[in-house]
Amino acid sequence: MNIPHFSRLLLVIVISTALTTTLTACGKGESTAEPATKNAEAAAPADSVELKPEAAKIAGIQTETISLRTLARTVSAPGEVKSNNYRSAQITPRVAAQVVRRHAKLGDSVKVGQPLVTLSSVEVAEAQGDAVVKEREWDRVRELGETIVGARRYLDAKVAAEQAHAKLSAYGLSPAEAVKGQALGQFTLVAPRAGTILSDEFVEGERIEPGRVLFLIADESASWVEANLSPADASRVMQGSKARVKVDGRWLDGVVIQKHHQLNETTRTIPVRIEVKTPGDHIHNGEFVECRLQIGTIENAMAVPNSALYQGTDGSWAVFVQESATRYKRISVKIKEELGEMTVVEGIAAGTKVVTQGAFYLNSELAKASFGEE
Repeated sequence: MNIPHFSRLLLVIVISTALTTTLTACGKGESTAEPATKNAEAAAPADSVELKPEAAKIAGIQTETISLRTLARTVSAPGEVKSNNYRSAQITPRVAAQVVRRHAKLGDSVKVGQPLVTLSSVEVAEAQGDAVVKEREWDRVRELGETIVGARRYLDAKVAAEQAHAKLSAYGLSPAEAVKGQALGQFTLVAPRAGTILSDEFVEGERIEPGRVLFLIADESASWVEANLSPADASRVMQGSKARVKVDGRWLDGVVIQKHHQLNETTRTIPVRIEVKTPGDHIHNGEFVECRLQIGTIENAMAVPNSALYQGTDGSWAVFVQESATRYKRISVKIKEELGEMTVVEGIAAGTKVVTQGAFYLNSELAKASFGEE
């Protein structure tokens, strides 16, 4: 009975010793591995991120080598698109008339001399009839000669015929319409210049009073934008200065052609007129736009695109620079001056390859890495 009991006791002691040895070995392994992991994490810079080439491509990372450059100083101002009055024309009748037929409509591109609308007028019909009579009288007197009819009658016939034609011309009739044209009383208004029809507020059959605008034609290849500047800013803008106008997210180049000499009493600003070349249908009258006008230059500026800047939660600014094909580092910079789409900074040297697209993605990668450390 004593021998089996001793055997069982010995077995328990052996098992307990084996378990104690195993647990001790496991504890030593963990304590040895932990410092190694922490040291590896500490070796990686906290402001750098490593990306695989395919990850950088997916994230749309783009870089640009920064160098010293000359940049324009500008002032920003709201503006409004207006018709270029030097390249526009209003089509109006000079006598009361009725619309017979329309030949052009809103949005059409017209050439010089192209028919726009045919009108009919009682006054024009009477003037045409009078012109026919006086023209024939002048032809008969001229054929007889001054010696036969007398100097006074000869002169009266000539002046009467000229006055009749001048009256028709004042009504807007061409020389051909004056006597031989269409039906008596009908005449056609034509385009005095090439351009696009911007308005045509009338209908066929409508009676039109003198001075009523039937068509507005404008050459839209060069439009006006009137930027409203404070008197102080307007004084720094010179005629001939470069300007830019933002329309639907697209910047168009222009030039300052005029400055008003009177203050707008409502806005207390001075309108500055910019001429913008606008090929295609990119700008429209009455549209509100953003304007930037040049007031000088800054030499040897170390500037980065605005898209390269990233602002931290503490308000500080930084950029990411590419150190190698796969490594990017965040560098703090100080903003010195904002110049439109570029910002002059301090903290990076010429030749640095700065990330211009994808800074937000790189910063988020750094944030994820810091969360992992915590």
